[in-house]
Amino acid sequence: MMRSIKKWLILSLLAGILLGGWLVFYAISPLKLRPSSQEIEIQPKSGLKNIANQLVAQGVLKEPWRFILIAKLLHKESFLQAGSYTLNKNVSPYQLLLSLNHGKTTQGGVTFIEGRTFAQMREKLSNNDAVKQTITGLSEAEILKLLGSEYSVAEGLFFPDTFYFDRNTADTVMLKRSYDAMQIKLAKAWATRDEDLPYKNSYQALIMASIVEKETGKPSERPMIAGVFINRLRLGMRLQTDPTVIYGMGAQYNGNIRKKDLLKDTPYNTYTRDGLPPSPIAMPGAAAIDAVLHPEHTKALYFVGKGDGSHAFSDNLEAHNRAVVKYQLKK
Repeated sequence: MMRSIKKWLILSLLAGILLGGWLVFYAISPLKLRPSSQEIEIQPKSGLKNIANQLVAQGVLKEPWRFILIAKLLHKESFLQAGSYTLNKNVSPYQLLLSLNHGKTTQGGVTFIEGRTFAQMREKLSNNDAVKQTITGLSEAEILKLLGSEYSVAEGLFFPDTFYFDRNTADTVMLKRSYDAMQIKLAKAWATRDEDLPYKNSYQALIMASIVEKETGKPSERPMIAGVFINRLRLGMRLQTDPTVIYGMGAQYNGNIRKKDLLKDTPYNTYTRDGLPPSPIAMPGAAAIDAVLHPEHTKALYFVGKGDGSHAFSDNLEAHNRAVVKYQLKK
């Protein structure tokens, strides 16, 4: 009797070792998926058995029970998370289990760039296949209402940055993150602004920041550019900045700005109208916002491009005209 029990125990032990070894081999062996990478989707509120069957249906597993068994043995069945995942062809069942356990879902990313418009921002979102499209056909005012904004014009209200997200995240979620980031940045910058700036509120500072953003790509010049425009505002001079004219031209702008364009009145033509335009003209970055709230203390009232990305600044019209001849007319 004892011999039979001993023999049975030995056989059971050997069977357990073989089963364990076989499961370990299965768990660490590459699944060899085709194609070389594969997108999968695990539905919300799915249990272990349901997840395993989804993996079979999507061609990841040949059958579900071995995956179920190793998940149970490792006590992972209660922690598997729904979402979109990208699998490489050599992922093993164990690595797959860890990914599902830690929620390492596929992330998308979108970068909003300084100086771009809200229309370009919308286009970037609509062209991103990881983003769920929900705002197609909606007006700016309708979109802002969805975001809980008090504004009706969207230009300039969003912070330029790179935002990462799980696949199939709605475009409104990405816009909200960028919108909130701008409101936080602007509020903090406004609270620490220099004294006696000619802005009625932080929105006017945002408008000025968008102009500075478009006027120069040279970071070191932004406080100086801001200083010139602030001097003009204080003296009641028109800003006379081409980027606002271009923005007001809209689709009519073909890459060239002519004298007749400078004379044609629009709400954004700062050659024909006093003060700031009615809204930002682009998405300003943090450096432009800081520049208009902490401008360079200067007497300059004019500037002209040198042709290398930098500008020559002048305190009076005579000096400015000389700079125009030197750098623009090349005389």
